[in-house]
Amino acid sequence: MRDYPSDVAFTPAVKAIQERKGSRRGYARMEQNKGWETTISEGLEGFLAGLDMFYLGTASADGQPYIQYRGGPPGFLKVLDEKTLAFADFGGNRQYITLGNLAENPRAFIFLMDYVERRRVKVWGTARVVEDDQALLDRLRDPSYSGVVERAIVFTVEAWDVNCPQHIHQRFLMREVQPVVERLQDRIRELERQLAEREAPGPDGGPT
Repeated sequence: MRDYPSDVAFTPAVKAIQERKGSRRGYARMEQNKGWETTISEGLEGFLAGLDMFYLGTASADGQPYIQYRGGPPGFLKVLDEKTLAFADFGGNRQYITLGNLAENPRAFIFLMDYVERRRVKVWGTARVVEDDQALLDRLRDPSYSGVVERAIVFTVEAWDVNCPQHIHQRFLMREVQPVVERLQDRIRELERQLAEREAPGPDGGPT
């Protein structure tokens, strides 16, 4: 039984280092006040709705960590209830490292990144693989997305926290940049057309 939700990450070893490095007092105040969230808020749900990728961390029974990129249509990481997230697991390279890890160690971690707004959220919990619940698979499936849904992964939230934007470099998605580029290209073509008309020879041989 943990004293605080953040104890999922702040182990005795971590707290000892925080003490030596001078940050323990501040984190102790955080623990004694509201601390980390343990249920999915409306704000977190809204944040998830715009994301089309995240990183999923698992570990084998002997503790070997593994990080996997997960991608899909915006909002494919869905909220089932205040403690539960789930996503459609699409066909990939068939290594099945994540599935193997979860078969022997349910502890998992989700790292959420919004590179445009420079926001990141860390989520600790446990995960399980679901392959025989058609209603759940249908709920997670997006008909407009071409990926083949092979199974669902259901994540039970234990704690989550928002990190500061420090050192996050902004990156923009093609679907966000492309309309701006197209408008600029249209404007360039229009200006080039106007310039060509002005420079075209008039009846007297000079520019119009």
